[in-house]
Amino acid sequence: MAKAKVAITLERSLLGELDELVEQRQFQNRSQAIEAAVIEKLARMRQTRLLSALGDLDPLEEKAMAEEGMESELRSWPEY
Repeated sequence: MAKAKVAITLERSLLGELDELVEQRQFQNRSQAIEAAVIEKLARMRQTRLLSALGDLDPLEEKAMAEEGMESELRSWPEY
């Protein structure tokens, strides 16, 4: 995937922690560390939005929709 260069501003203490991770070879460079952090944050935000949307569902309405048409379908199944 194509990458784009961006400039960011960080607190010096945060940059120091980032550099420590690079020195410990947890990441090859600052860019990879920052990219990994952004990917992780975006994934968490997507998950949070999904959980929020699921919380908005009405269980009774969802059950009714799932069962809609099941009665006629069940009648067509053979007896065992």
